[in-house]
Amino acid sequence: MQKGNIGVTTENIFPVIKKFLYSDHEIFLREMVSNAVDATQKLKTLAQQGEFKGELGDLTVHVSLDADKGTITISDRGIGMTEEEIDKYINQIAFSGVNDFLEKYKDNANSIIGHFGLGFYSSFMVSKKVEIVTRSYKDGAKAVKWSCDGSPAYEIDEAEKDDRGSDIILYVDDDCKEFLEKARLEQLLNKYCKFMAVPVAFGKKQEWSSEKKEMVDTAEDNIINSVEPLWTKAPSSLKDEDYKSFYRTLYPMSDEPMFWIHLNVDYPFNLTGILYFPRIKSNIDLQRNKIQLYCNQVFVTDQVEGIVPEFLTLLHGVIDSPDIPLNVSRSYLQSDREVKKISTYITKKVADRLQAIFKENRKEYEEKWDDLKLFINYGMLSEESFYDRAKEFALFKDVEGKHFTFDEYKTLIEGAQKDKNDQLVYLYATDKEEQYSYIQAAKDKGYSVLLLDGQLDVPAIQMLEQKFEKSHFTRVDADIIDRLIVKDDAPKSNLTEDETANLSQVFRSQMPKMEKTEFMVEVQSLGDSQRPVVITQNEWMRRMKEMSRFQQGMNFYAQMPDSLNLVLNADHRLVKEILSTLNSQLSTELKPIEAELKGQEARLAAIRQQQEKKKLEELTQDDKDMKAETEKAVDEQKHKKEELLNGFAAKNDIIHQLIDLALLQNGMLKGEALDKFLKRSVDLIK
Repeated sequence: MQKGNIGVTTENIFPVIKKFLYSDHEIFLREMVSNAVDATQKLKTLAQQGEFKGELGDLTVHVSLDADKGTITISDRGIGMTEEEIDKYINQIAFSGVNDFLEKYKDNANSIIGHFGLGFYSSFMVSKKVEIVTRSYKDGAKAVKWSCDGSPAYEIDEAEKDDRGSDIILYVDDDCKEFLEKARLEQLLNKYCKFMAVPVAFGKKQEWSSEKKEMVDTAEDNIINSVEPLWTKAPSSLKDEDYKSFYRTLYPMSDEPMFWIHLNVDYPFNLTGILYFPRIKSNIDLQRNKIQLYCNQVFVTDQVEGIVPEFLTLLHGVIDSPDIPLNVSRSYLQSDREVKKISTYITKKVADRLQAIFKENRKEYEEKWDDLKLFINYGMLSEESFYDRAKEFALFKDVEGKHFTFDEYKTLIEGAQKDKNDQLVYLYATDKEEQYSYIQAAKDKGYSVLLLDGQLDVPAIQMLEQKFEKSHFTRVDADIIDRLIVKDDAPKSNLTEDETANLSQVFRSQMPKMEKTEFMVEVQSLGDSQRPVVITQNEWMRRMKEMSRFQQGMNFYAQMPDSLNLVLNADHRLVKEILSTLNSQLSTELKPIEAELKGQEARLAAIRQQQEKKKLEELTQDDKDMKAETEKAVDEQKHKKEELLNGFAAKNDIIHQLIDLALLQNGMLKGEALDKFLKRSVDLIK
């Protein structure tokens, strides 16, 4: 028997391993099974090279559970080890400077294992004792047993083992009993070992026993993995159903994917895989972390942000590359040059695939556009290089459901939708039903309206305005139709200044009080065929509020109230009638007030002009009193006028009806206000 201490510079490495790897302790099973698969693969290689001339036989790796004894055993028929090899590969852990080690790797379990080759020692994260019973494939080799109880001390002794290979026996620690549950081991094997290149068996297949009225074990091994997963096969040998079936294996509860890309490159790096385009209409965050990263068919992670560009994390599927270490840290992914090459390559392949589908079957591509749009918008927003490719196959869809490339749509609208400053105006709606009347008004003018109802459409149009020359986007309800695309100077109103002010006031006084909403009232000459009252919202302000949902630092806009414009059409007969009624009912009372108001305003203007010529210290108390008295007189007359106008408006059902119609058109009339509107509508019909 040989006894000794493992070659480590720290007094006891095992508490270090447990302490700093505890959050990732489940990876012990991946490491153990991976080692067994590696040992088996090495034997197959030696056989191919003629260095091993024996029978390979059954190479299945077996994972066994004995809950009563508290052990997990991983057995292989690979190359095994001699006593000298155990001493070299197991007993010598070559690292120094334990304090630097603790500080550098305390936050990253994978880095510790990968950096120091401690795959085998991950077994001590869950074990109070580990044994290796092994026999080398070499002729005349003797079986040996290595054991360690979690201290640097180990023992090596002769053992009985008829066959080549290794058995790793883990005596599971009391605080890790969860790993003695069959279901837990099945879950880990399915997660980490599902596609390993050598058959991995866990227990026996089961079948129903009518005699025992329960499921019983059969003699057949329960193989938990597929040794030749789809991504390792030649695309020419596969059919669509093969890809769909594999997708169902990866994501059993998901809808069928739209299409996929089979990756296969061996220069300047090795990479295989299959990426699927899922159906994504909204909610980006729920779709992430569906790409599984493998290293030689061993699962590494599904946190792939450093390997693929951020927008490609919306894809599903598998990437397998031996050039990415099995135990990989986030900082490594972000800094490694080879990983960046992989990222660039995947972006190019995705763009090429989309371009090919678009060219080969545009009709099918258009049918899938609603599901693709979010993904492509995200890509164009986040990757400049992707926009340069995507602009050829990104689409606009109009409210009629027709699709256009960017260039096609520009050609369609540049004849009718240029304003007087030669700016091309892209009109859009975000909801066909809510904005129906605005869309119809635009169509009546001969304009085309895009439907931009996606989660990232608003940020996308911000980006497109920077890409397109002399162009801007405007929502159809951002203004009255004649001001959406201004062709000529606006027609002048025939109303006097007082009539315009009076009309504005009577409507302003009756606007409802709504939380975080402000109404501005203006009077315009829109023609007698246009609506009497229209509510619009400034494009820039609304867009800033919408963008605040996506960009940090824009919360200021989110907190601001919605600023809406109530535009009165001075040419419409109902507005004219209101003004005529107002003049007939209030002219006698308004004339003296307006005359007095104008007189006081003229006096105040003269006082201000005179006092502006003096320095502040030169103003006498009489000067200040005179100005204050005049300002008070102006305010009093304004207040008298407003009270008259407000009293008139409060009793005028047509004013209330027009306001409510405008609110109703915009989905803003609810509850008691809607009930009053309905009752008033019935009364007006009478």
